[in-house]
Amino acid sequence: MKITILTIFPDMFESVLSASILGRAREQGLIDIRAVDIRPFSDRKHKNTDDYPFGGGAGMVMLAQPIMDAMASVTGEGFRGRRIFLGPRGATLTTQKARALAQEEELVLLCGHYEGVDQRALDSCVDEEISIGDYILTGGELAAMVLTDCVARFIPGVLGSAESPEEESFSDGLLEYPQYTRPRVLNGMETPEVLLSGDHARIRAWRRRESILATKRFRPDLLEKAALTDWEKQWLEEM
Repeated sequence: MKITILTIFPDMFESVLSASILGRAREQGLIDIRAVDIRPFSDRKHKNTDDYPFGGGAGMVMLAQPIMDAMASVTGEGFRGRRIFLGPRGATLTTQKARALAQEEELVLLCGHYEGVDQRALDSCVDEEISIGDYILTGGELAAMVLTDCVARFIPGVLGSAESPEEESFSDGLLEYPQYTRPRVLNGMETPEVLLSGDHARIRAWRRRESILATKRFRPDLLEKAALTDWEKQWLEEM
C-alpha cells in the first residue's frame, strides 16, 4: 500500500514513520509512506498557504489553490485509492474503517491547520473526512499518524503474527483480555494458573471471559454492540 500525507509540516512525520512496526514495514517494502509539503505548490510570492477568512472571524484559513495543486500532483490520472481529509466533521475512525481502508491500493491524507480549510478544496479533491475523536488538535498531522498506524496493522505481513490484529482490543467489539509474562510470581502477585496449563481450549475460554469482564468494567457501552452468545448474555445478567 502507498500512503501520501499532504501537510505544511512534513518534518513531523519521519521520526514516527521510521520507528517500530511502521519502520520495519517500510524497510520490507510492505508499505510506502511519504509526507509531501504543500507549501511549494502555493502560487503566492512567499509560498504562504493561508489567508484571512471571508466574512471575518478569528484565525486563518488554508488556501484552496496549494492544496488542489498538491493533490493533483500526487494522484495523477491513474490514481486508484481514497483521498481523506482529517477533520472533526468526519465519521470517527474505527477498527472496521481501518480494516476497510487497508484494502485500498493507495491513500492520500490531507492535514488541515489553522481555523480550517477553504471548502472548495474539500469539495473538489477529497473523497471523505475522518475524525479520530471529539477533541481539538492544533492540526491534522497527529491524526494522520494515528490513521496511518491503525491502517498499517491490517496490511498482510506488517505484524509478526497474522492473527494479531484480530485478537486486540475492539477487533470483536470487546476490550482485550489481561496479558502476563515472566516472572510467574512478582511481589506476591501470581500469573493465572490457566495460562500456564497448556490447555489451549481453557485458555481461549478464560481470555474470552476476561475480555467481557474488562469491557463491562471499563467500556460497558461497547457491550451493546458486541457479538455475545446467548450464554454470555445470561452470564453477564447473573453477575
